[in-house]
Amino acid sequence: MAKIINEKNDVQYKSTITRRESLKWLGILSATALLPSLVGCEGSVSTTNIANVVGDSIKGHWPDLTLSPITVKGYGKDPSMIIPPKSPWPKTLTVEQLTLVAVLADILVPRDGDVPSATEVNVPDVVDEWVSAPYERQQSDRLSILSILVWLNDEAKLRFSRTFTVLSPAEQLKIIDDIAYQKDDLAEEYTRIVLEFSRFRKLVLAAFFCSPEGTKDLGYLGNVPIAGDYPGPTDEAMVHLNQILNELDLV
Repeated sequence: MAKIINEKNDVQYKSTITRRESLKWLGILSATALLPSLVGCEGSVSTTNIANVVGDSIKGHWPDLTLSPITVKGYGKDPSMIIPPKSPWPKTLTVEQLTLVAVLADILVPRDGDVPSATEVNVPDVVDEWVSAPYERQQSDRLSILSILVWLNDEAKLRFSRTFTVLSPAEQLKIIDDIAYQKDDLAEEYTRIVLEFSRFRKLVLAAFFCSPEGTKDLGYLGNVPIAGDYPGPTDEAMVHLNQILNELDLV
């Protein structure tokens, strides 16, 4: 079980997942139906998109990052998810960045009774795999997520003179509460970080609900063997199916 440790203000995320496991999880996350509705449909949040929202002038301290491109090859269009390559590309998040991702992930998905937190199911490792993968979709998110991390540390220093991970939980929430969601009275300087943070939040949630623990929390009952003969769909299901088929002129 992964966790965040804090020893003498040295906050670090400690992973307990193997590279093979995180790569398999990345493959599941890439193929899941959660991502088109959570991340993919939003597309890239560009400066043009932001300007359309707030006009030509954007206040605040959004970082203008220039990232070195990831040029290693991926593992092709038909990778083996049973035995994926051991290390098709290097993971790119630093310890500090990964720890910040972990802190944010646990703010978004804290432990709730018997349901584990995001870090307890290794969500930060999957985010690291995601932003390190050499594919267009992931690299668009890489720039967004790294910019979010820089912005949060800059904001924490402006408000509290310390980096985000060493703030108290109350101080961290004061910042997150300002950027968590779009709202009518949103200050102009938070417009971009709110849009970008939404993408990060949805990636974390998608990763969490792709984990066995997250799937269980959703109440998903797939991949469970049926005792005896398959009973077929219920009458209610058939009524619904026939209604849809009629609407599509398929019957």
